[in-house]
Amino acid sequence: MNSRSTTATVIAGIPIADMSLYRQIRFLVGDPAAWIELERDGERRSTLMVRDIEMDRARVTARADEVTCPAEFEPSGGLSGDRAIATAQATAEFLIRHDIDRAVVHRDLPMLFADCLRERGIEVVCDRDLGVVDRRSKDAEEIEHLRHAQRVTESAVRLACEAIARAGVDSEGRLIHDSAVLTSEIVRSMVDLHLINAGFLSRPAIIAGGPMGADCHELGTGPLRTGEPVIVDIFPQDKKTRYNGDCTRTVVHGEVSGPLAAMHAAVVAARAASEAATRAGVSGEAVHEAGIAEIRARGFGVGLPPEGDVDYCGMVHGTGHGLGLEVHELPLLDFKGPELVVGDALTIEPGLYDARLGGIRVEDLVIVTAEGCVNANTLPEGLDWR
Repeated sequence: MNSRSTTATVIAGIPIADMSLYRQIRFLVGDPAAWIELERDGERRSTLMVRDIEMDRARVTARADEVTCPAEFEPSGGLSGDRAIATAQATAEFLIRHDIDRAVVHRDLPMLFADCLRERGIEVVCDRDLGVVDRRSKDAEEIEHLRHAQRVTESAVRLACEAIARAGVDSEGRLIHDSAVLTSEIVRSMVDLHLINAGFLSRPAIIAGGPMGADCHELGTGPLRTGEPVIVDIFPQDKKTRYNGDCTRTVVHGEVSGPLAAMHAAVVAARAASEAATRAGVSGEAVHEAGIAEIRARGFGVGLPPEGDVDYCGMVHGTGHGLGLEVHELPLLDFKGPELVVGDALTIEPGLYDARLGGIRVEDLVIVTAEGCVNANTLPEGLDWR
């Protein structure tokens, strides 16, 4: 082993797919790339290796001290004609020329890169937190991207809830919109079109009515009915920034029954309690426990229903999760949830589910501060959207 044994940090892959790499370089490209950081004489410098035709654009916008391409680090045996292999080979050659014999890599490093590094005698060490934990503390640019994504998401939630609440009803209790039976699929299409026009990638929204909503991840199908709760959960991605929104509301067409009102009151109280408990230094578990205490205090269950208990109504999931370049990121607001940090972007989304009635869920986005958190939502929480 080289007597000048040194270590580099390497995050590599395809930025359009690997959000840890994209977040590090803030440069969107569909070809393989590698971000390499070296430390010499107490100074850290980063190099971005990209395809040659991307270098000029990368020098202007990418977050890296230097930009290079595989052709500038061709090993003695030449580069493969396969672009991905060539990028991995050049990354290994870059490390060799800089006397690096150990690379600390992120958990999603393609096996191809690890193979090419090891082929050159470079030790590969996986840092399971690299590119994941450091993504939690959102900077000002990221927070603005998230706020914009949430505003657009809220506009889609409002569209869906108002369409459901203001629909007509036929003799069978089915909702009617534009002279046709209003279904989960129709509302989902309305949401899709709205989001596409806003420049967002629309993932299939949850529009789950009646007993279907008792499964917290059921998308929902078929006619929507008066008097039944409809969970509207929308989580699109901004095509420009790649950041996501995530918001849930529940709407009931017509009269709200006593049991549904009680479920909703418990969910709203749980959301408020969890939000009040959220601040840097508090654990995700503590935030979850603050919410489920309200659920239990109102006589509802927590956890999966006991086998065979058809009368069970309870909260079957955690209180929330991180949000950013992916819809589900660290940390979790659940048992064993870690300590929160300033800049964590979190969803707070308690829910109650009853196989006989359906589900009630309310979800907001909050940004963690040292003293508490800032709620990025503006929509009302009620069930009546008329």
